[in-house]
Amino acid sequence: MAKIAFILLCHKDAPSIIQQAERLTATGDYVSIHFDANAKAADFAALQAALGDNAGVTFAKKRIKCGWGEWSLCQATLHAIEAAVEAFPKATHFYMLSGDCAAVKSAAYAHKFLDDRDVDYVESFDFFNSDWIKTGFKGERLFYRHFFNERKYKKLFYASYNLQRKLRLERKIPDDIQVMIGSQWWCLRRNTIEAILDFCRQRPDVVRFFKTTWIPDETFFQTLVRHLVPSREIESRTLTFKMFSDYGMPVTFYNDQYDLLISQDFLFARKISAEATQLKDRLGALWHSDRKDFATSNEGPKLHAFLTGRGRVGKRFGTRFWERESTLGADRDLYMLVCKKWHVAKRLLKASSEKLDMRGIEYLFDEEGCRVPHLGGIERTMEKRNRHRRALMRMLFDYYGTEQLVICLDPANLDLMRDFMSDRANARILELQCNFDDQYLVGHAHRVGLATDDTPSEVLQRMLPTLRHEFLDEQTEIREAEFTNHWRLREWRSPEENGAVLAEFFDIDQDVGRELAETQHLFAD
Repeated sequence: MAKIAFILLCHKDAPSIIQQAERLTATGDYVSIHFDANAKAADFAALQAALGDNAGVTFAKKRIKCGWGEWSLCQATLHAIEAAVEAFPKATHFYMLSGDCAAVKSAAYAHKFLDDRDVDYVESFDFFNSDWIKTGFKGERLFYRHFFNERKYKKLFYASYNLQRKLRLERKIPDDIQVMIGSQWWCLRRNTIEAILDFCRQRPDVVRFFKTTWIPDETFFQTLVRHLVPSREIESRTLTFKMFSDYGMPVTFYNDQYDLLISQDFLFARKISAEATQLKDRLGALWHSDRKDFATSNEGPKLHAFLTGRGRVGKRFGTRFWERESTLGADRDLYMLVCKKWHVAKRLLKASSEKLDMRGIEYLFDEEGCRVPHLGGIERTMEKRNRHRRALMRMLFDYYGTEQLVICLDPANLDLMRDFMSDRANARILELQCNFDDQYLVGHAHRVGLATDDTPSEVLQRMLPTLRHEFLDEQTEIREAEFTNHWRLREWRSPEENGAVLAEFFDIDQDVGRELAETQHLFAD
């Protein structure tokens, strides 16, 4: 059975590290710790005092000061690896972790997972031909020598780079080495680890080369594994779940994201918030359990974007100062049909356009493919439509030569509703409230990319309450906005009741309102 030696790089929060090490070793695995020499001596002393008698814990024999983007991170890892290889001869796998990582599966599941395939798990993509690096330096990471920490000594870092570039001091990559790149969070077999240590002793030229590359923790081990191990024995992926925000920063996980984490097809996750004590406790208990029945999927990034993006639609695009005093027109009527089931609002829009001779436009602020007339470019992208929404609506009134327009909106567009309702025009909201059964919610998850045909049913079932609460929360937010001209059409009401609401909303006869309420298949899915 697999026995894991965790290579733990950390620099703070000694109590959490102690707890993490105790949890990982309680299941028969091992931990080798490198504690950053930049940290307080008292914290390291606390680690030694708490873990010194734990036979499953060892410490790197040499501590060094670590800095982001430096060789020091690789050297610290090598020190921890050397200590682990010596102290734990029964370790079959070596798993790279940081102090803010946590298990998202049980130890029993992890051991079986590693036993099932005799491979190394490390992201290892061709440095030059892959698109792993999205922005910034690429070849410059390797061709020039980087002696200074870019974050600490930015001026010296770029002065050195610019001088080398000016003097054309480019260097060659060692001839027999194909540089690879990927995540620094890997899990390697013992034979691979021992081969890497032997290689470092035999090839000081390669080690010397990587010592002055930039961000070598993304290239050093990735390159050596690919150089030393047959491709058929490498799974080019990480077993640690991680995500990045829109701004390129690592996503931090909190107490309410337990279900999200354990449903991902990974063994560990980072970064867990230092304040998420409940999440850490639950994940710690999970690691100690015998559970092996996990329904996994790969929709983590989409689910996280969905959960964290609640209510954000339209809010990025604040009104520009030159539009603040603009208006759609004091004598104009804007009718907003607000509905989560877009097909329902579209049916009512079509019926009202035909019966009331009104011009209607569907989800122009929500649907990229919505047919909008050419208005000089302002209509081309969703970003432009939302950013210049008042100007867009004025132009549409003018284009169609009308004083009445009906549009459809998603309930998430609360900010846009507030903007239009504050206008001097006669703006009105008709909220179409529908029933959301499980079948519809599953279909919605597929339509918006939160699920695929391969998503396990267990994952879908855990997703449904979140989706249902999302829809109800949007209704609550609209209600709490307390709009003056706000009507509600409800699927469970009779045609007579809904007809009366439509008559008031459109200011039409009761009979016509009843006809609209009886639109064929209005609420059908």
